[in-house]
Amino acid sequence: MQAGLLFRSIGALQAALYGPPMETDISLTLIGLVLLTALMHASWNAMVRAGDDRLNSLALMTGTCGLLALPVLPFLPFPNRETWAILAATLVLHTGYKLFLVRAYTYGDLGHVYPIARGTAPLLVAIAAFLVIGETISLYAMAGLVLVTGGIMSLAWQRRGGSSDERKATLYALGTAAFIASYTMLDGIGGRVAQTPMTYVFWLFAIDGLMFFSIGLYRRGWRSMRTTQSVGAVAFGGAALQMVAYALVIYAMSVAPLGLVSALRETSVIFAAFLSAYILKEPVGRIGIAAAIIVAAGVALIRF
Repeated sequence: MQAGLLFRSIGALQAALYGPPMETDISLTLIGLVLLTALMHASWNAMVRAGDDRLNSLALMTGTCGLLALPVLPFLPFPNRETWAILAATLVLHTGYKLFLVRAYTYGDLGHVYPIARGTAPLLVAIAAFLVIGETISLYAMAGLVLVTGGIMSLAWQRRGGSSDERKATLYALGTAAFIASYTMLDGIGGRVAQTPMTYVFWLFAIDGLMFFSIGLYRRGWRSMRTTQSVGAVAFGGAALQMVAYALVIYAMSVAPLGLVSALRETSVIFAAFLSAYILKEPVGRIGIAAAIIVAAGVALIRF
């Protein structure tokens, strides 16, 4: 029954997209908002990577997101049946994404894992958006999408190596990318099918927070989930960054093509490179600078 609702949701979205078609142009304001979310996303990932227990850190962040979302729910429309179908599917994907991300950061550093995980996703999203909902973009924007993805992936190649931990980190990062591409597609649909994008966002935060905090509690126990003042500050700060960033992205995906928004969002890898260099003391190098230039060119083509 849930699958049937999901397919009906996609069908309704197809009709909405084809009449009238969605504009492929993105305003400078929207580009700025998505780039801001990229910085926020890279920042909370750096917080998770810097922690001694990544599962504990991410569970506390996600649980705090859920707590912050709860007071907002009474002021939003109750999700319709189509939205609940998409929420059920995306919650599984979000949970898988977090578990794979934790494992990837267990074996690899931010400069290795983040580019692979975030850089592989945009083309997968664009392909899925085309196959599932018939979303198309201009040739200039497609060239920009390829440049952005290529620039992001080039950051990963400078970190590749032959150690067992690096191979495991790469495999978990690729798995993370598959989850990212999948939930990005569903979340873009959810933001459009729901009564308002924020209805979808805050219900997702509330349920996802409860689910992943419960997983952390099961894996680590109550003792490890107790927070010191510094850990609590990181949890609250990371949660705030997650919520604001994701809310803005869901809004952007509700008014602009999924592939383009996803590509712009993945410029978070550039911010992560600088966070790696100056906060986590990981080298960026010439390849990182070249990748930043390539990504900037890609963003310009997407705007053009």
